[in-house]
Amino acid sequence: MFGVKSQQSLDLTSPEAVQRGQEVYDRIVAGECKDVEKELDEAYGRDA
Repeated sequence: MFGVKSQQSLDLTSPEAVQRGQEVYDRIVAGECKDVEKELDEAYGRDA
């Protein structure tokens, strides 16, 4: 359908995914992250 994003199953519990999320979190806490949604999408390979 048009305008509907496909849902992908992401394993957010894998060690690699946890590490990527931790890196984004660290950037958020340090005040270095300007666009949280964009960085998380990139970290987990999701298309915005």
